[in-house]
Amino acid sequence: MAIRGDYMGMALSIDDLDGENLGYFKHCAEHKFHLQKCDDCALLRYPPTTACPFCASGNATWAPVEGKGEVYSYLEVHHAIQPAFRAKTPYMVLLVQLDTQQGAPTQDDALRVAANLTLPNGEFAPPDVVKSVGIGTRVRMVFSDVSDGLSLPQWTIDETAKQPDKPWRYPQE
Repeated sequence: MAIRGDYMGMALSIDDLDGENLGYFKHCAEHKFHLQKCDDCALLRYPPTTACPFCASGNATWAPVEGKGEVYSYLEVHHAIQPAFRAKTPYMVLLVQLDTQQGAPTQDDALRVAANLTLPNGEFAPPDVVKSVGIGTRVRMVFSDVSDGLSLPQWTIDETAKQPDKPWRYPQE
């Protein structure tokens, strides 16, 4: 069954033919983070796909994953294209390297998941929080409810983790 919702004035739709994403967002709607785990090579993968990118197997099951990690990279948006996002600028989109499965299948590989930086309640982080986040900041996953059956995974600062003294940030103009 297709999933539909409205997020900040934008229609979101995950159609019936998109089975992998339907499965992923089904878990997100329950505020649980799951990734596909290959039944043959046992590696987790993101984003959801029909076949394992490591061994090409089409066999996978959904496995719970702890949604914690550190900021690997980021972008800070100052000019929002979508009208509903304009009042939220500046906002951040984080690429987070999960604590789970680092160094597999090779030493330089890891699971990395992109999402917005929010407060623990799922609202976009205000400018003072945006300015405090950089590469190395420890974050945890939270979920923003969009509609019945649709929640978006987001990142918020992990208050329980030791944070870097000064996370690396791109030079500011």
